[in-house]
Amino acid sequence: MAVLLSRLGAFSARRRLPVLLVWLAVLAGGGVGAVTLGGETAGSFAIPGQESTTALERIDEEFGGVAGATARVVFQAEEGQNLLPHVAAIQAVAGELARLPGVVSAADPFDPANPGVNSAEPTIAYVTVTYDAAPGEVPPGQQDALADAVEDARGSSGLTVEVGGEAVQAPPHIGGPAEVIGVVVALLVLAVTFGSLLLAGMNLLSAVIGVGIGVLGVTIATGFTELSSTTPILAAMLGLAVGIDYALFIITRYRQELRRGSDVDTAIATAVGTAGSAVVTAGLTVVIALAGLSVVGIPFLTQMGVAAAATIVVAVLVALTLVPAVLGYLGARALPRKLRAAAGTGPAPASSGGRGWLARWVAAVTRRRVLSLLLTVVALGVVSIPFASMQTTLVQDPPEGSSAARAQTLLAGGFGEGFNGPLVVLFEGEGAADAARRAVSTVSGTDDVARAVAGNVNTDGTAATLNVIPESGPSDPATERLVADLRAAFADLDGIEVSVTGATAVSVDVAQALDDALPVYLLLVVGLALVLLVLVFRSLLVPLVGVLGFLLTVGASLGATVAVFQWGWLAGAVNLDATGPLISLAPILVIGILFGLAMDYQIFLVSRMHEAHSSGVEPLAAIRTGFRQAAPVVVAAALIMFSVFAGFVPAGEETIKMIAFALAMGIVFDAFVVRMVLVPAALALLGERAWWLPRWLGWLPRVDVEGAALERAVPVAAEPVGAGTR
Repeated sequence: MAVLLSRLGAFSARRRLPVLLVWLAVLAGGGVGAVTLGGETAGSFAIPGQESTTALERIDEEFGGVAGATARVVFQAEEGQNLLPHVAAIQAVAGELARLPGVVSAADPFDPANPGVNSAEPTIAYVTVTYDAAPGEVPPGQQDALADAVEDARGSSGLTVEVGGEAVQAPPHIGGPAEVIGVVVALLVLAVTFGSLLLAGMNLLSAVIGVGIGVLGVTIATGFTELSSTTPILAAMLGLAVGIDYALFIITRYRQELRRGSDVDTAIATAVGTAGSAVVTAGLTVVIALAGLSVVGIPFLTQMGVAAAATIVVAVLVALTLVPAVLGYLGARALPRKLRAAAGTGPAPASSGGRGWLARWVAAVTRRRVLSLLLTVVALGVVSIPFASMQTTLVQDPPEGSSAARAQTLLAGGFGEGFNGPLVVLFEGEGAADAARRAVSTVSGTDDVARAVAGNVNTDGTAATLNVIPESGPSDPATERLVADLRAAFADLDGIEVSVTGATAVSVDVAQALDDALPVYLLLVVGLALVLLVLVFRSLLVPLVGVLGFLLTVGASLGATVAVFQWGWLAGAVNLDATGPLISLAPILVIGILFGLAMDYQIFLVSRMHEAHSSGVEPLAAIRTGFRQAAPVVVAAALIMFSVFAGFVPAGEETIKMIAFALAMGIVFDAFVVRMVLVPAALALLGERAWWLPRWLGWLPRVDVEGAALERAVPVAAEPVGAGTR
């Protein structure tokens, strides 16, 4: 692989103009395709075939349109007054809402058949606005029309008017100031690492081109299949981080080769053959981990994983082709001016700015190996403690201060916390209508039920609904227990099929499915990590150290996330509006992404140690030598990853904020604690035994991530690459 990649790098540098034009054409084509073919993303998560999802489909078939997205426009009277003098004005607003684009109906809150007021002398009333679009799919134009109508109602009625509900949820966005700050920090880290703003900008620009192509491709896909609104953001966040890092690894090796005396064409070929081999191996681990999300059998999770994996593939291809093409233009200018004259005088440090303290660091860690190992394990174990109390949900509270949040507060105050997360019980079969009526008294006496009201009945009485208002809120564990209790209560109803559904029940089902899939997926990625690292390092104990470090990373990152987002510790530091259970998607996505990134650091760091040991260096000296060579690049890569992920934390969208925080903390724990302390300390403690491989595994193929094959075959460029740039 190293020889093939070196030839690819040499070809890309020789044909640098066509390569550059091809990538720019792909980017432009992606932009045109995104504008002309892209569709809308979905803001809802559901799993086909689950009880709650199937019941919603059956309700839609039996009663027509009631399963569409809804919004609630809430009216509140002034303090000490009620809404009775404003009945006509509220009914007029309801009529206006019913005529908005996409609206199927807008219920009159003062209709005795379907009341929406909190008492005989109401202080709070609500109009339920039902759309023909499914939850999460109401177009932005229709949402804007509703917001304008609510604003007009405030001015004309003189009442407090707020709007909330699933129909007004805005999809997450990319490109806020916080994300830009993260990119700027990454640029500064690159500038310090390279000592060149030009090279730092080139590194960042190549990564932006790669992630742009990936995200535009995902946008095009929305025109042909339904994708979650989180999918393009996840692809952008991960693609940008790894794109910067992969280019960094190749550029750093290229500069090392220049300083060792190689000419431009040989330096490019060697850099792509050596560092490029590690990039391909590392990228493959991320791709497999993300694509492996498909094994859990959850469609929207599969789509997210495949989309992010495709973006990683683009980032790897950009690093292997576009980066050497641009290096062909830069030539020796990739080195600072003061170093160009010294290039060719012999081996030089890969990073003159931090090598001294890193050498002292690894010497101290390996000298006090037992203490370092114990402190690392204990510290990460303590941070992991909150992980044991992790709760998950798909229900998200609206941003604090928004109209949706105020509407939710008004409804909870007037009708109870559970009013914001109602459940629907669907009865199907002969005598369903009678069974639903009899169930009202039974359900009303169930724990955590505030109110049970008969719902719709179809024409022949074979389908009926029962509306249940819990006492607890949508994200409260008590509501989850209520869903299970209702299902158990009607499990043995002869001749009648009973299903519990509603947005809260869908959330409970999806969260349960994701929780059940989590240990299976964790075993999958741990097993994959063992196999991959055994192949790379031809050792059993080195992979075990790497995998145990990964498990500590996962526990600590999710533990810290629980402490902040569920317990509320340091919530202000991450601009957190409210605490509560973790988003159900977060744990499994964090495990998949951190697996790939942790293996990146393990491969880049330990491969240099392995290379030194394979050359005959004593185990302890090999650890220190490999650490000094690889650690500066790993530190820079980790700082960049952290900056990019941390830039998404203050953005405001809870799903992305939570995932980005967990990933940022995971980078800190894995790169700066596990790989910088635990791994060298453990390998130093194991000594020669660290590189032991049983004879019965001697048949395993050798994976050359260090580019040793280039010592036997070095591609020769057909013409000078760096002409005019040296």
